[in-house]
Amino acid sequence: MITKKSSIIIYILLSLLLSIDLYPQKKEEPVNRILFVFDASQSMLGRWQSGRKIDIAKQLLTNITDSLKDVKNLELGLRVYGHQRSFPPQDCDDTKLEINFISSNIFSERIRGKLSMIKAKGTTPIAKSLEEAAADFPVDNSRNIVILITDGKEECGMDPCAVSRLFAKKGIILKPFVIGIGLDKSWQDNLDCVGTFFDAANERDFSNILNVVISHVVDNTTTQVNLLDSLGNPTETDIPLTFYDNFTDIVKYNYIHTMNSMGNPDTMIIDPVLKYKVIAHTIPPVESEIITISPGKHTIIPLKTPQGKLKIMINTKENYQFIIRKTNQKETINVQTINSTQKYITGNYDIELLTLPRQYFNNIRINQNQLTKLQLPSTGLANILLPANGYGGVFLNDGDELVEIYKFNGESNQYKLTLLPGKYTVVYRAKSSKKYIYTDEKTFVIKSGKSQLIKIY
Repeated sequence: MITKKSSIIIYILLSLLLSIDLYPQKKEEPVNRILFVFDASQSMLGRWQSGRKIDIAKQLLTNITDSLKDVKNLELGLRVYGHQRSFPPQDCDDTKLEINFISSNIFSERIRGKLSMIKAKGTTPIAKSLEEAAADFPVDNSRNIVILITDGKEECGMDPCAVSRLFAKKGIILKPFVIGIGLDKSWQDNLDCVGTFFDAANERDFSNILNVVISHVVDNTTTQVNLLDSLGNPTETDIPLTFYDNFTDIVKYNYIHTMNSMGNPDTMIIDPVLKYKVIAHTIPPVESEIITISPGKHTIIPLKTPQGKLKIMINTKENYQFIIRKTNQKETINVQTINSTQKYITGNYDIELLTLPRQYFNNIRINQNQLTKLQLPSTGLANILLPANGYGGVFLNDGDELVEIYKFNGESNQYKLTLLPGKYTVVYRAKSSKKYIYTDEKTFVIKSGKSQLIKIY
């Protein structure tokens, strides 16, 4: 038996369950994972500044990982290539995951010992290493970042750019960072397409670049999109925004722009690792330049989106639509319904109204925060009765010219047409008639809100 007290408890529990569904749950924060892909090929034995490239790179990589040991929600891994077999002969499979992903505090303890055991002696299989790197990351909710440290170009005939782009498109890794150590200038183009490329011309550059790259991963980064009106003020809002990863052309984020409680464009958090192209889905859409996000800083993205409104009004039962094109352009940018209001980017437009007959309005100006209204007269009704099924149609009397606006298909002898006010002519010949002399015609006038019966005898 359910008592009154039990009913109250059940009610409270149901209310709690419903409240869980009503309010969006906070998304689990993804794990940040960095995989260092380290070049230990024979060329790293070359001299650079104060010593050999490989020794300097080992020391600076150790220093940077020491600085990360207290960073929360961060796992690090190390893949090395060119260190297992001497060149010659060339071994293009010489790449190995030396330290699997572990928390940053443990990694900083292990990497020093691991790097001390690595000797530079082999070839440079960059593409193969990136391919294997994609499989190193666990399949879970994580931000997967590759930092490639190298002094050379691909030596094994594969295409590191294609490999990098493939796994970025699959969402396995983000666009890699590539740090070139004392790199031959002629080789830079071979690595620039792999990811975000940094040229470390000296030891200080290398140290600074490592810190910049790491900041992309660990520093909080915010941005806002300012949708600017014709005066350059960020007053436009409620517009869908799409952020495309410029490296893969894949959609990364979809947001509806809003203003915060202070009346300013709302702050968004987006990944600073990537560069973006932002599309504001206005009519027509507005596209940004390529956006680079500054890690640890607030980035403002301005888009010029001044808007005005358009409305075409007709007193009719028909649900007419009209086509919108930019003035003197053929591309349709929108199809709108009569008696509705729609926003457009300010400018001049050509309009084609799909009434009978069609109406055209050219070079219509839409201004910031103004409503442009076009009022057409009410339609009338033409009831056309033919003596038999036949061919022909209804023509608009446009001065001395007849313009066909409706065609008889020979399958009916009755037509009800909603027409704009004007002078029209029916031209008809029965389907069974085989001579042109049996063509009949009749002129009539349609007035707003009136019905007209047109009989052909």
